Amino acid sequence: MQAAIYDLPPEGQDVIGEISTVVASYDDTLVDIAQRHGLGYQDIVHANPNVNVWVPGEGTEIVLPNRFILPPGSRTGLVLNIAEYRMYYFPEPKPGEVAKVHTYPMSIGRMDWETPLGLTQIVAKAKNPAWYPPQSVRDEHAADGDPLPRIVPAGPDNPLGTRALRLGLPGYLIHGTNRPAGVGMRVSHGCIRMFPEDVEFLFDRIPVKTAVRIIDVPVKVGWDGEMLVAEVHPLLEVPQRLPRLTEENIEALDADVEFPDVETLSKDPLTHLTEQFIVTTATRAGQLDWDIVEALVKRSDGIPEAVGVSIKEAGIKNAATSAAF
Repeated sequence: MQAAIYDLPPEGQDVIGEISTVVASYDDTLVDIAQRHGLGYQDIVHANPNVNVWVPGEGTEIVLPNRFILPPGSRTGLVLNIAEYRMYYFPEPKPGEVAKVHTYPMSIGRMDWETPLGLTQIVAKAKNPAWYPPQSVRDEHAADGDPLPRIVPAGPDNPLGTRALRLGLPGYLIHGTNRPAGVGMRVSHGCIRMFPEDVEFLFDRIPVKTAVRIIDVPVKVGWDGEMLVAEVHPLLEVPQRLPRLTEENIEALDADVEFPDVETLSKDPLTHLTEQFIVTTATRAGQLDWDIVEALVKRSDGIPEAVGVSIKEAGIKNAATSAAF
């Protein structure tokens, strides 16, 4: 698999990549196809809702949803959007180079071990790390009849894989995995898991002190030329909303930063979309087609779709049906 690296669109443009298809062979699974094409479990399953995950069948056409709206906010550092199980890395370009963006699928924390939200940074890097399971994880494994040692050395049984990036949030890592089939699922104890080849590629290119922004944005809205495009993912179920970014902590790139508790999330997807539309059109007016919006929200398949136009184009579009979008 080749790393997914794209030229960074200019300011005012927000879409990268493209949708394509491949044909499954007799021994393929959707998970196999996903890993070969830089996609996670949720990506490929939502894009192919009528295909059997484990036996798609020889000759079955598989949609590869490798088109993405960039996450809202600054295009710097590493942005982890847990709602779409995906990260975006914006490396600092060298003089004369075209700015790039990398994107990778990832796993996130289970509902009882949520990945925290907020702003932090990479504070250390390790090759072939040993794993020191926290007592809470050891207790859970012991209760399931699967006791863990105090130290799991590097090797095929180490769930951290071959590379680890330590975050400034105590106890949290971005790391590889010895179970790549789980990438794109909600399966970890709060850490971020990546495909082994992805984390090794990123490890060699991302420096310590890189800013890391962890967000939960299930609905993204952006510009693709004169078209407004939306991308809708299913909302994550949460027992209680963890801290979110605030103006007070946005500048706090500190390894020991603490984030204040904030409101419990109870918005529906249309509310999220409306909020993102307002942000996206703050400096450039646009108009939505709500019939298309409602159909897109109903699907929530993570595939970007045109849902509106800029106001200067709206007069032309108003004479057509909503299907013209």
